[in-house]
Amino acid sequence: MRKRQGIVALTLVLMLTGCKGENKNENISAGMTAVEALDYDSALASFEAAKEAGEDERLLYRGEGIAYMGKTMYAEAAEAFERALSLSDGRVNAMDYDINYYLAVAYYKQGDLGKAIDVYNAIVALKDGEKDAYYLRGVLYAEQGNLDKAKEDFDKAISLAKSDYDRLIDIYNVLALEGYRETGQEYLQAAMDAGTKDMTNFEKGRICYYLQDYENARTYLEKARGESGYEAVLFLGKTYETLGDNNYAISVYNSYLESGEPNAQVLNQLGLCKMQTGDYEGALANFQSAMNVENNGMMQTLKMNEIVAYERLGEYQNAASLMESYLRAYPDDQEAKRESTFLKTR
Repeated sequence: MRKRQGIVALTLVLMLTGCKGENKNENISAGMTAVEALDYDSALASFEAAKEAGEDERLLYRGEGIAYMGKTMYAEAAEAFERALSLSDGRVNAMDYDINYYLAVAYYKQGDLGKAIDVYNAIVALKDGEKDAYYLRGVLYAEQGNLDKAKEDFDKAISLAKSDYDRLIDIYNVLALEGYRETGQEYLQAAMDAGTKDMTNFEKGRICYYLQDYENARTYLEKARGESGYEAVLFLGKTYETLGDNNYAISVYNSYLESGEPNAQVLNQLGLCKMQTGDYEGALANFQSAMNVENNGMMQTLKMNEIVAYERLGEYQNAASLMESYLRAYPDDQEAKRESTFLKTR
């Protein structure tokens, strides 16, 4: 329902694979399992037990940092990641890069973009081909308003993965969010001008969508509908929404949902589309159905959309009660705090 300032870079916080301990680090393994289940307090208890059991310190402090990130305790997270890095034997390995990426996010979430940029500087100084670091540093430069440096880093990231159209679209979205939409579209147009034979219909459709070429977007996405699953359905539906045909967009989402497993993202977008048509009851039902999809990965968004639906229905007490619960779970959402103040006046 709202543009959020999370920035795609922060999805790195969810990169939990590859560093679980073996049997000798059973408390660390239990802690990482708890992190994946979003049970951060249990995770921290496991990492504390790992300390007492003498398990791998680098792994446990890494895990501790990730758990603190989940609890939005970013200063504690940064301290844990710094501790993990201090335990290096001096030979830079994959775990050093992994922890540094987490550390940069912890600094960013504290509002210290300078320190986060310093981390990415260190990464690329050691490994010039680290395309993620260039991209993420470019994100921070864009947020600072330094378009020239942002473009320099984005150009480097693209040169290291020329066919990574997902990353190209991420770059567009970052630039658009920071007020540089036309610059972002220049990247997309350059990719189309370079030739599309290596692109899928879905990739071409998405790029056309962001270029605001909705007629071609619709054509490509209709072709991709049976090839790229729910993602093509989402973009096809949003294309029809943009063209003003909300009823057909709703039919696109419903058709997909009737033919397969429940999908939280499609249910959420269906709810958003119904909100536009004034069907707040239907929207609320869709958001709540999406919450029941196991491991949906978007509970925060769904909870906020549920609150807005109740608000649109005029059920301010329900909305205020849910907002209190929301803020306990997501205390760093400043926009939600402002909305909570508004609800208390209703």
